Amino acid sequence: MDQLSAQDAQFLYMEDSDVVASITAVQICDQSTAPGGTVRFKDIIARIESRLCHSPIYNRHLMRVPMELDFPYWVEDPHFDIENHIRHARLPEPADWRQFCIHVARYHSRPLDMGRPLWEAYVVEGLDNLEGVPKGSFALIFKLHHAAVDGASAAQFLGTLWDVTPDGIPALPVEPAVAGHGSHAPTLPGTLMRAAVNNARSPVRMTQAVMRASPQISRALINAGRSRLRKSGGVPKTVFNGKVGQQKVFDAAKFKLSDIKIIRTAYPEAKVNDVVLAVCSGGVRRYLQAKDALPNDSLVTTAPINTRGNGGADGIEGGGNNISAMTVPLHTNIAHPVERLKAIVLSTRKTKAAKEGLAARLMTDLTQHVPAATMALASRLVIQNSNAAQNISNLTISNVPGPQLPLYFCGAKLVTGYGLAPLANGMGLFISTPSYNGEITFGVTSSREIMPDVAFFIQCLEESFDELLAAATRRLDVTTEKEDAASSEAKPKRRRTRITRVSETGKSAHTKSAQRNKANGKARPSA
Repeated sequence: MDQLSAQDAQFLYMEDSDVVASITAVQICDQSTAPGGTVRFKDIIARIESRLCHSPIYNRHLMRVPMELDFPYWVEDPHFDIENHIRHARLPEPADWRQFCIHVARYHSRPLDMGRPLWEAYVVEGLDNLEGVPKGSFALIFKLHHAAVDGASAAQFLGTLWDVTPDGIPALPVEPAVAGHGSHAPTLPGTLMRAAVNNARSPVRMTQAVMRASPQISRALINAGRSRLRKSGGVPKTVFNGKVGQQKVFDAAKFKLSDIKIIRTAYPEAKVNDVVLAVCSGGVRRYLQAKDALPNDSLVTTAPINTRGNGGADGIEGGGNNISAMTVPLHTNIAHPVERLKAIVLSTRKTKAAKEGLAARLMTDLTQHVPAATMALASRLVIQNSNAAQNISNLTISNVPGPQLPLYFCGAKLVTGYGLAPLANGMGLFISTPSYNGEITFGVTSSREIMPDVAFFIQCLEESFDELLAAATRRLDVTTEKEDAASSEAKPKRRRTRITRVSETGKSAHTKSAQRNKANGKARPSA
């Protein structure tokens, strides 16, 4: 019997008519590489159906406990029909990038059917006018509920669908799912009895968690007191921190990882995630400046952290959430892109301690012991009060590294991929940055009320990236010139040598003259 964790249920309870807690993955595929140059809709259904046994997420749905006395259970859906989960459409004219983004945003905005397994696939054909995308390509769009997966387990779930060759060698080991995940529904008396036991244990477990964490709490309080003396404003209020509406917006930018490498080479102390944050920071700064709405204090972002053990592998096969988060200042109050990047590097180094500190693992541990009814009430209060999220950060930036080799679906080559994520009232901007095969995409999810001009925000991100890349290129050029100059100065100077004729005996005329003078008793004057 598989029960949702407190963190899983939190995403379930946070949903309302405006807040939809779904993760959407958009993959654009070139079907010209498939056998015969065509992928039929029935081929797509057959492929997904052939991989159903490799993840329990496909065919289990929620069974809720009456009055939310306990967290829901995952149970096998006896009426599962794969054709209820896969839809098919054609991109309307003019079938360009703008129309594609509108189509994706509308699909992301619709909630999943909570009476079925919490995933859907949507196949969109007719991508004939997308720049950089081969004509005849199609999009495979997967939507999963955040109660079932986090970013890492969603990548694992989707990874079972892909191959590393057009002829079908799986990209990931496709072992059958662990037995027991798709269990039958528990009886009502059994669930009520278990709810009573879990609720009785919650205060004890909460107390134990607090006692274990008491040294961390003390240090955090001391550090918080010190930081208040240094900080002026905390998290500033921005246009991103309003109430989100039902209709979401989406757009994206794409950059080469080789350009990211140039920036990292110019500033070796920076990591890929630092560069991502710096690009987002510059884009946010430009966007708010254009609206005359840039706060004097730095914006703050939430960055999700995968807290699974063994490099993130533990427990990933069954889905679910095992994440925490850290907050990082974006230093949007610094105008120069290089100085802003350096400030972000320093901040992330300090904030990395949150992976073992109060801001991440501790809070995750404590929420695991909150009773279901309390979690449901608290989640709804957070949704209704936009100030709750706004006091934490202004936006979310999630960097999920992906495979750096070509992938195939039914023989169709994956061209590029984008990610959309849930929004919350008070936090209406999410930037997802998955990477794949030498490229990284910046997918922007927001609300129509918060960001009606999402295309302009993408332009700001692109200008921010170009500015940072230009600064890095200049620095590398100057460094190379200095190294060349230093290398030139380090070489020994060539001395002029006096050329003299050498006699048949191999002695110079000058040497012979000196010998004659010595024989005659004449000494050469000293220099």
